Amino acid sequence: MRKSIRYRRLSRLRIIPRSIIEKAPSAELKPDQKDQDALPPYEVLDEILRLYVEENLSARDIVNHGFDEKTVRWVQRRVDLNEYKREQAAPGLKVTSRAFGVGRRMPIAQKYVDLN
Repeated sequence: MRKSIRYRRLSRLRIIPRSIIEKAPSAELKPDQKDQDALPPYEVLDEILRLYVEENLSARDIVNHGFDEKTVRWVQRRVDLNEYKREQAAPGLKVTSRAFGVGRRMPIAQKYVDLN
């Protein structure tokens, strides 16, 4: 599930304090580290992920939607390089029409890279 959808749904439940929902996302691997230090803004990242994973668009097609090519290629590469992790993960709920796991299979051998 994309982070923006997750945060929107969590904020509606009102179970989690608003200060947590509004806090900048952080992997907290080091002091004062924020996700946005290494990632594009979530609005951009989530839309690129939606187009790549759920809509199965190529990087070229995503760039044609108006996104920066370098950013699109970076996101696509991260998704593809980490495909093996999804094979090791526990089963999860499918909350979109197409999701990681059974809904999306990518080759993981020989450092596969989609150049389209």
